[in-house]
Amino acid sequence: MVQKAKILLVDDRPENLLALEAILSALDQTLVRASSGEEALKALLTDDFAVILLDVQMPGMDGFETAAHIKRRERTRDIPIIFLTAINHGPHHTFRGYAAGAVDYISKPFDPWVLRAKVSVFVELYMKNCQLREQAALLRLQLEGGGKAAGVESKEPAGLLAELSARLAAVEEQAEALSKQLDDDSADAAAVATAAHLERKLTGLRRALDALEPGAGSASSVSSQN
Repeated sequence: MVQKAKILLVDDRPENLLALEAILSALDQTLVRASSGEEALKALLTDDFAVILLDVQMPGMDGFETAAHIKRRERTRDIPIIFLTAINHGPHHTFRGYAAGAVDYISKPFDPWVLRAKVSVFVELYMKNCQLREQAALLRLQLEGGGKAAGVESKEPAGLLAELSARLAAVEEQAEALSKQLDDDSADAAAVATAAHLERKLTGLRRALDALEPGAGSASSVSSQN
């Protein structure tokens, strides 16, 4: 069962962190505080996060520098970053945020509903990726000849493949619904691209499962001979 997603909130002002927690509490996910860039990087060493909300103006290591460190690490480079800033120096300043690896750049004061909606999209994508990794792990165990896989009772190969196929179908259905939602809401390009990447992974896993079905090898052999 997929656990709650973790959302990293980075701001040097306690009142801002409190406000973010109030806005995002409705998502019912795990909110983790960091009062500096250094503290955020430490948290990222041990925990996985669905999305990072990062203040731009902070003493010491600012948001841009923190984002640069995050993107340089293989473990954290793919975590979406939403920059929050109280200053607006025009297009150049915004471009710097995107250049640092942000998926969005929001000026304060922001609409709580909009921020919550944006964060919820990345939480959903994170959950789908977690489910996909679970299916891949179960498939890998089967391919390696392990008769038993975590969370799946010991079955004959055909039964296990059917179980994996059913689980994958559920994830495929959810991913398709999410993609339609993103299209309807005219969501951020980064979120749409992430959803498309997830669908490509699901397609690859489905092909691998289909190839393991009884008779799949002989069918492809007959097809190659024709």
